[in-house]
Amino acid sequence: MERSLDTIGVVGLGTMGAGIVEVCARHGLPVVAVDMDDAAVARGRGHVERSTGRAVERGKMSAEEQQEVLARVTFAADLEAVADCDLVVEAVPEILAIKRELFARLDGIVKESCVLATNTSSLSVTELSVATSHPERVLGLHFFNPAPVQKLVEIISTVVTDPDIVTAARELAERLGKTPVVVGDKAGFIGNYLLFGYLNHAMSMYESRYATREDLDAAMQYGCGYPMGPLALLDLIGLDTAYQVLDTMYREGRDKLHAPSPILKQMVTAGLLGRKTGRGFYTYEAPGSGTIVADALTPVESASPRPTRDVATVGVVGTGTMAAGIVEVFAKAGYPVTVVGRSEDKAAGVAAAIGASLDRAISKGRATEETKAEALGRITSATDVAALADVDLVVEAIAEDVEVKTEMFRRLDGVCKQGAILATTTSSLPVIQVAAATTRPADVIGMHFFNPAQVMKLVEVVTTVSTAGDVEETVLQLCKAIGKVPVRCGDRAGFIVNALLFPYLNDAVKMLEAHYATADDIDTAMKNGCALPMGPFELLDVVGLDVSYAIQRQLYLEFRDRGYAPAPLLEHMVTAGYLGRKTKRGFRTY
Repeated sequence: MERSLDTIGVVGLGTMGAGIVEVCARHGLPVVAVDMDDAAVARGRGHVERSTGRAVERGKMSAEEQQEVLARVTFAADLEAVADCDLVVEAVPEILAIKRELFARLDGIVKESCVLATNTSSLSVTELSVATSHPERVLGLHFFNPAPVQKLVEIISTVVTDPDIVTAARELAERLGKTPVVVGDKAGFIGNYLLFGYLNHAMSMYESRYATREDLDAAMQYGCGYPMGPLALLDLIGLDTAYQVLDTMYREGRDKLHAPSPILKQMVTAGLLGRKTGRGFYTYEAPGSGTIVADALTPVESASPRPTRDVATVGVVGTGTMAAGIVEVFAKAGYPVTVVGRSEDKAAGVAAAIGASLDRAISKGRATEETKAEALGRITSATDVAALADVDLVVEAIAEDVEVKTEMFRRLDGVCKQGAILATTTSSLPVIQVAAATTRPADVIGMHFFNPAQVMKLVEVVTTVSTAGDVEETVLQLCKAIGKVPVRCGDRAGFIVNALLFPYLNDAVKMLEAHYATADDIDTAMKNGCALPMGPFELLDVVGLDVSYAIQRQLYLEFRDRGYAPAPLLEHMVTAGYLGRKTKRGFRTY
């Protein structure tokens, strides 16, 4: 039976419910907006008026259009007002008992053809549906916050949902300008299942004092291009909501990665819920404000700066893409750089690659012929590490193989002057292992640049138990001098970015392996629901499935948690030689 969902009811007018009201009204649909009393209705009306008002201020809507949108909405404090709606969406608090009671009441009010939808982000839609006498007309319509902006709508079908209703819901989502994905009834669905595992891991990192909140957030913004860091995002979502989502996911799947981090429960109990209370992981100007203000945890510049070493000249060992990018960064920043390669051709190839990179920058107006000539004039090529005898800093950027790197550090230890800093660009191997191969482990540090180094802002500065304080401070200051954003972290597998990124990618592979959703739907969900620059499968194919598998395996060997074990499907694809874009076949064919 064909259904047309033309009149929409929304019950619950908090941020999410008011956003759904606005979306429907902006797309020409009459909406009945209901909350429990007049005060709640007034707050909901205020949400819609302020949001559409901001759209007028930004020139995305005229004042007349705003009035037309508001005229399509009927506000009411009586549930009976939705009696004639074709679809009723509930957006009340994320508590199963409250939602079940509401569905039971709606079941006795709405007409027989009405579709009942829940905006739950993690609760069982099936459990909600059986509170009604017609569970076949119940589904999940999970909008993402803020609903007027975010493109994704997850449509959750239970084992009893009428397929015609799913089709009608998909058509409605498209009519609202959204991108729908249809999934089954599993805690967290696609977006939250993958997102909250990552957020939970970030909280654990913070709780263990592995990294500061500022460094954690900067790492994911500048290292992965995420619109927000994980702790700032948790403050936006609300820590109470995060706890409910994680607790629901853990109770269903019993996966330790979803067991809410203890600090989360403590903060929720203390009423530190994020932006809405003015304090969460950060402190805000006022409840509801997004403006962060300084508090006791905010880093401050010391009045007595830590000692540093002079770095006037730099050496780079390696001739691959990463090495060439690092040479370009230092040369553009005014440092004379000596590049050491295995052959004259390879070393000369670095200068050619940098020349081509600078030509692209010139074509985009980001460089000039003069700055190109100056940068190339600062680069010297060599084929023997002996050429690095007098440099102040050496950055090793050779193969990601611990034995190869260890041998290189032994050689550098034999030729570099005393006081020179020796840095490795490893993304996942133990820095202490290469440091221990030298007679000067205090001078060894990790400088993990991100690819392409000339573009990506982040550098993870990795200290070992042996790294000297002045070496760390020197590298932190140097990163700023070359236009990078440094974050501090300790010497453990994955550092910050890879330790947060790759378990999330691995979870996505497990989701595909379980046939819960397609690679396309998972990518769509994460790009449109979480505003990520790439979906997990796009990113895996770009990184290389062999590289991804090696990093995931390294994380598993370090933390010995079965949640980190590489997904069998990932291992099988690597074994088959399907490594992503570089072999023209990975999760997609190129």
